[in-house]
Amino acid sequence: MKDPYLLVLFYSASGNVRGLAHAIANGAEYEGLPTKLRTVNRISREGDEIGEEIICTKEELVNCSGLALGSPTRFGSMAAPLKYFLDQTGDLWSNNALENKPGIAFTSTGSMHGGQELTIMNLITFMFHHGMLILGSPYSIKEMHSTKGGGTPYGPSSVSGNQTNLTNDEKIIAEKSGGRIARFILNKDV
Repeated sequence: MKDPYLLVLFYSASGNVRGLAHAIANGAEYEGLPTKLRTVNRISREGDEIGEEIICTKEELVNCSGLALGSPTRFGSMAAPLKYFLDQTGDLWSNNALENKPGIAFTSTGSMHGGQELTIMNLITFMFHHGMLILGSPYSIKEMHSTKGGGTPYGPSSVSGNQTNLTNDEKIIAEKSGGRIARFILNKDV
């Protein structure tokens, strides 16, 4: 395997998904796997700035060893900017470019019962169509039993409400999920 890395591809409007992305990357890097944090262009009439984040290229998607894909929930689905980027990967699908790569999905909602699991299922549907191998957040992560906000067996999540910081449980679940996919990629004990 040449220069393996986990691509952490996300769109974040308020910073909550960005927080999960960084926690996942920290977990992967702790296990010894380099990461690339990437985002997508925003879609708006105002031409919003993306800040200091780096825009993902299809080449980075093709060359990654695994993918962590995250979006805020928009009425039970991923946000339009990420969907727009993913909808342009039909050429990768036709060439099986992502087949057998491991993936995880993550999200943030504004409220409890705001569509976390539905959004994660929406994100992993993309991965299934590309032939990827899906990893969730297992209940062996002890914080899955104590979280009062985000964290599902489908993948890391957060309930942001009016806060912009992850709870301790949400952060740990994301870090451990990042570590788990890293161990899978590096052929360590998962």
